[in-house]
Amino acid sequence: MTAVIEVRDLSKSFGSKNALNGVNFAIGEGEIFGFLGPSGSGKTTTINILTGQLLPDKGESLIFGKSSQDLAPEDLKRIGLVSEDSGFYEKMTLEKNLLFFSKFYGVKTVDVDAILERVGLLDSKKKVAEKLSTGMKQRMLLARALINRPSVLFLDEPTSGLDPSTSRGIHELLLELKAQGTSIFLTTHDMHEATLLCDHLALLNQGSLVEEGNPQALIQKYNTDKAVEVAYKDGHKERVPFEELSSLGHVEEILTIHSCEPTLEDIFIQLTGGKLNV
Repeated sequence: MTAVIEVRDLSKSFGSKNALNGVNFAIGEGEIFGFLGPSGSGKTTTINILTGQLLPDKGESLIFGKSSQDLAPEDLKRIGLVSEDSGFYEKMTLEKNLLFFSKFYGVKTVDVDAILERVGLLDSKKKVAEKLSTGMKQRMLLARALINRPSVLFLDEPTSGLDPSTSRGIHELLLELKAQGTSIFLTTHDMHEATLLCDHLALLNQGSLVEEGNPQALIQKYNTDKAVEVAYKDGHKERVPFEELSSLGHVEEILTIHSCEPTLEDIFIQLTGGKLNV
């Protein structure tokens, strides 16, 4: 696998606070990489270093095989970024915002309607940006990041605060972009979202990686209690070990059978003793 993004022994401090402590990972072409952890764990700092907005104290970060501190304008045109600090022009319509940024990126031909349709905003293209809801602004920023057809897309909490329907639409779009070969760096503290989307992920806590791997592989790695929960029609439930399933009686009385495997959040709490939604 050819790495589109590489991070080697990356460290960064702000005063006495260690934001990153010797972080290492690599992201391949067409891969969705989840960088997961609670607020303040170092996720945004990593994005800022990777995109050349911040210098590391130690280590290096590379995009397209080049140091992220030495990216040329042509390299930057291959990168898309959505973060809480992404700007837009409040007094312009949604459509004019996208047309402006297409000129800014030097994109000669851009089908604004097609991009807006992909993020579910085509019917709102004449709305002034400041009048958009939080969810619509989030989708506008994603649309803006897609104008230059990026090879690498950085998404910093892209579905934070969005309703489930809007989040689902963004998930579908990200999987479509992945299929087209876009490498996606996704930061989130939503472990369910990461389980659905990510090919590979890293769990970050207080600036250090505590675990990484494929989501399902990690779940099975920490699935030490091999059992299912059986719910019966009369309302009672029981926990049944895998090896006893073949001898399970009264099958006609069973309502549901659910796996008792841990979630990614369970694993994170097991590793750190902390919670993610902070």
